[in-house]
Amino acid sequence: MQFDDQINRFGTHSVKWDMMERLYGVPADKGLSMWVADMDFRPPACVQAAVEKMAAHGVYGYYGDDAAYRESIRWWMQTRHGWALNPDHIFTTHGLVNATGLVVDAYTAPGDGILLMTPVYHAFARTIKAAGRVVVECPLALVDERYEIDFAAWDSRMTGGESMLILCSPHNPGGRVWKAEELRGVADFCTRHDLILVSDEIHHDLVMPGHRHIAMPLAAPDIADRLVMLTATTKTFNIAGAHIGNVIIADDALRAKFASKIMAMGISGNSFGMHMAEAAYSPEGAVWVDALVTYLDGNRQIFDAGVNAIPGLRSMPLEATYLSWVDFTGTGMAPAEFKARVEKAAQICANHGETFGTGGESYLRFNIATPRARIEDAVARLQTAFGDLQ
Repeated sequence: MQFDDQINRFGTHSVKWDMMERLYGVPADKGLSMWVADMDFRPPACVQAAVEKMAAHGVYGYYGDDAAYRESIRWWMQTRHGWALNPDHIFTTHGLVNATGLVVDAYTAPGDGILLMTPVYHAFARTIKAAGRVVVECPLALVDERYEIDFAAWDSRMTGGESMLILCSPHNPGGRVWKAEELRGVADFCTRHDLILVSDEIHHDLVMPGHRHIAMPLAAPDIADRLVMLTATTKTFNIAGAHIGNVIIADDALRAKFASKIMAMGISGNSFGMHMAEAAYSPEGAVWVDALVTYLDGNRQIFDAGVNAIPGLRSMPLEATYLSWVDFTGTGMAPAEFKARVEKAAQICANHGETFGTGGESYLRFNIATPRARIEDAVARLQTAFGDLQ
């Protein structure tokens, strides 16, 4: 599977590596890039073969007859997640940030409140604000080093001006895999406050051993009349640059409204992305994902052990994703100081916690989907940068 291969991504228009020095001041020749959520691994051979087949053909026209593409999605969700979906309920977008913008535009009006369970993926708030909607933060409760949902506190925040809740399942950046009763609680909350529920499940294949992701339609089948599902191959198979994602809507009325929005915006699938996604959602792709998760779990163990050995630092137990959420509260340092130690002393790029909303101020998010030697290097750099605390 070659996950240990250190691939030089500089000079490839990689946001993660080529923008590191400009945005963070971390030198390109010495720095470690652990911020943007893409992996430093090649996708499975079946995906590469699909791209090579397109290149060999040499004509890059519009994608048509998507029955096989839709069937690959149906097969994957049934086989990997036990979710029997109707292929006719699938829409294809240019990635899930694009999908988020489309669903916000389709189901809400300017000035509406849209709920986010903060801290949470930063692109949600950016998209909501750009659309002229209002971000309503529903902070997660930190209990025994993991996030939990306080529905009573959320109820007290509702004014009646809210129209949508965007759920991140599994949670980014906290890595939580929500349990069935928590998901049912979210569904009940949305019903109680008459909210459209958008369930972004892009990380659903990247679940650590001992945990199990449950798709929202399985946890709360009675929520179909207000549920919009977001899924993608991009995080699972490291093909984010293909800009391909899916919006899956079972309810006829919701689906018709979204279809009108897709038509009005002139959205059609990216041909390269659709070929790659169809190849990925296959038995060969499944074998690769199983090996990937095992490798990521090994990285997680090394990174957590090394970070948690530094007094004042604590990595939140990771149940899913490849994103480690590290709390610096125990150092007693202001954010400017611990960021400087990470970026200037350790020369590591990591996402700043405050960009994820309330509750993220004392955290940094580290991407551990990289060859193991880099994880070991990152741990050593952090231990040196905070060596005076040991």
